[in-house]
Amino acid sequence: MKNIFVSNLSYQLNSEDLQEAFEAYGEVVSAKIIMDKFTGRSRGFGFVEMSNDDSADEAISALNGAEMDGKAISVAEARPREERPRNKTPYNNARSGGNRGGGGRNNSGGYNRNNRY
Repeated sequence: MKNIFVSNLSYQLNSEDLQEAFEAYGEVVSAKIIMDKFTGRSRGFGFVEMSNDDSADEAISALNGAEMDGKAISVAEARPREERPRNKTPYNNARSGGNRGGGGRNNSGGYNRNNRY
């Protein structure tokens, strides 16, 4: 079984369209376009899993650079996902705040922490 990465997809395509394109080359186990979890819109890439490696290689050769819904798609064998270190704190420490100043009024009408009355 071979996993295939497909990119530069039109945002109007759905997983069924992707499956249909690859079925011309052999049995498709699954086809999925990746969606943005916040907007629900396509992220422009997806994965196709084919049961036969020879059929998958043929599909990669035939469809790489082919036009699909007005865009030239890129098709390649999917690489294993790399493990990325997970951050233990939410928001990447964006809420740390830093030095926000404060203090009394200065002679120019603004506030200056070193010049208190």
